[in-house]
Amino acid sequence: MRSCLKLAGVAVLALMVAACDEQKEAQQSDASAQQQPQATPVGTVTLEAQTVGLIEEMPGRTVAFRKAAVRPQVDGIIKERNFTEGAFVEAGQQLYMIDQAVYMAELDAAQAELAKQRATLDQTTKTRKRYESLVKTQAVSEQTFDDAISAEAQAKAAVAAARAQVDQARINVEYTTVTAPISGQISSSDVTEGALVTANQTEALTTITQLDPIYVDVTQAGGRLMKIKQAIQNGRIQGVENGKIEVALIIDATGVEYPHTGTLQFSDVSVNETTGTIRLRAVFPNPDGVLLPGMFVRGQVRQGKLDGAFLVPQKAVMRRPDGTAYVYTIGDGKVVSKDIQIEQSQGENWVVTDGVSDGEQLIVDGIQRIAPGAPVTAQPVENANAGQGAAQGSAQ
Repeated sequence: MRSCLKLAGVAVLALMVAACDEQKEAQQSDASAQQQPQATPVGTVTLEAQTVGLIEEMPGRTVAFRKAAVRPQVDGIIKERNFTEGAFVEAGQQLYMIDQAVYMAELDAAQAELAKQRATLDQTTKTRKRYESLVKTQAVSEQTFDDAISAEAQAKAAVAAARAQVDQARINVEYTTVTAPISGQISSSDVTEGALVTANQTEALTTITQLDPIYVDVTQAGGRLMKIKQAIQNGRIQGVENGKIEVALIIDATGVEYPHTGTLQFSDVSVNETTGTIRLRAVFPNPDGVLLPGMFVRGQVRQGKLDGAFLVPQKAVMRRPDGTAYVYTIGDGKVVSKDIQIEQSQGENWVVTDGVSDGEQLIVDGIQRIAPGAPVTAQPVENANAGQGAAQGSAQ
């Protein structure tokens, strides 16, 4: 009987020990589960390498293609004004008529003097020819013959001088008709009929401005322009044929894009010492006269295409105190920090040329809740901004 009781006690004790071991194992597994961090859900987009059109937006102003101040070239009284203020005038069109009575008289006098000198030349020429045959027979002295030759030469010079006076008088007569030096829009007239004007006076009679085509001057950081030129030369940026760079235009007053496209013509050879910028000049067609000199505009300079670039949403990019940019991607279910190289901004995206690769999962939402090495769960989101940017880049 006692042996049976001892065996029962040993069995109960064994069951109690086994139950305690199972309870400890369960507690240890629960503790280890609590110590392991939970994966944080984050919004991601898949990066895709593509060809991106580089568009640099620059502030600028419109400048007249040509501008001519009309001034008189002879003295006199304005007799007529032959144009409508503000109208379009053609090159060579008569604008003013200056009283030409004095200049016509001077022309007549010059022509009379020319006729006189021609008569004198004719007489000296006949004398020289007559003496030329007589000197051979020593009917006249050689000195007399030399004097005849000299007189003929002086008469020729007098004729040339008289002819020049006629030309000058004729030019003065022509200058009494003031014509348009260029075609364009003419401004108001600063003189009226009866006004006295003088040759090459400081005050202009009127001004003519050519508006079609028209220049647009924009400014860009000097260092940025140098990088673009180097990238074009080494082939990193494509799509610039024979240095021809297209420019689109947005009018600041209305915010509307100008319907015509211009072409970059040249860049200044020096950088502004105050602002560190360089001036670029583009030429635009202006058939309807929409653009007027002095208007504020924004030029969108299309500086070629960049292959193998990525459009990264700006909200996914962070910066360190030293200015270097980086993003978070997912690798093996954990957050990976990657430094990136930014080319320029485009809409709500950054154009990234280095630091990320095709097909990577870029974290765009939930960045504040994670750190490098933290486990995360990718939740793809629609990257509307990147898609829009890609479409713009492909269209260029």
